[in-house]
Amino acid sequence: MSVPSSLKVGPNTSLVLVKKRYLIFYIFLIWISIFSIQFEFWLLWKLYIIEKYIHFYLFLPLLIFIMYITSILISLIVAKILLLIVSLIHKPREGVFIRDKKDKDYRYWSLRNTIKKWPIWISHKFPFPFMDNICFKMFGVKTKFSNSLFEGWVDTEFIEFGKNIVVGQGAIVQSAVIAGNLIIIRKTIIEDNVMIGSQSVVMPGTYMKKNSILGGHSMTTIGQELEENWIYLGAPAKKFKKNVFLQEGLEEILERQFEEKLKSDVKYDDLYTVRKDKHNENE
Repeated sequence: MSVPSSLKVGPNTSLVLVKKRYLIFYIFLIWISIFSIQFEFWLLWKLYIIEKYIHFYLFLPLLIFIMYITSILISLIVAKILLLIVSLIHKPREGVFIRDKKDKDYRYWSLRNTIKKWPIWISHKFPFPFMDNICFKMFGVKTKFSNSLFEGWVDTEFIEFGKNIVVGQGAIVQSAVIAGNLIIIRKTIIEDNVMIGSQSVVMPGTYMKKNSILGGHSMTTIGQELEENWIYLGAPAKKFKKNVFLQEGLEEILERQFEEKLKSDVKYDDLYTVRKDKHNENE
């Protein structure tokens, strides 16, 4: 099924254009990714010489898949090394800063995001969502593999996720936002079992507590706290009603009903087997 253009997701990183003075980092990461692919292709060609063309073409599809994974991992590792060096020079920190190249915090924030752009973009194009989580973990985001972040845009620093989190299609989770001539950087915390609706915006400093839900096309304010077990709607987001789907004891009740159903299905299968055996004996 086709997806409306208004819902198509983009690269899940801060929307920072590559600055001319940082272009070398961007080109270098792209080059080293492509170089790793070229090297693997050359290696396979050398191993399977002209007399073994059939083997070459037989293993080529598998090699292409391996080359893609390798290019992602190489770009992530190199980007991580560059980020560690940059962080040693100037450590990332929260606050409100001026959007001016003379401001160190803004300048290094731009540099960090330029370094991350290519690895995150190529990871996001991988057909299996787990690569996104690997990418986030590499860049220091606290997240779990039980989280579904693939459909949204998520910043890659000062973000902390719990478990069983769903980020809706086209939703944005930010730890930094540009407001006029200012840039605001604050830690965003999303606790367990949180759902963020499609096309919603979670602003920097937001604290979403357990089992809270942010409805579709909604937006939190900077530093807003969403209470546990509540659904929030609107822009700015306001309390709508209690999250009855995760009310106390409901999960245990459903689990117990599911276990009882499994037991009854097993008993039915056993009874069917006994009757079938007796029928076969009579014949």
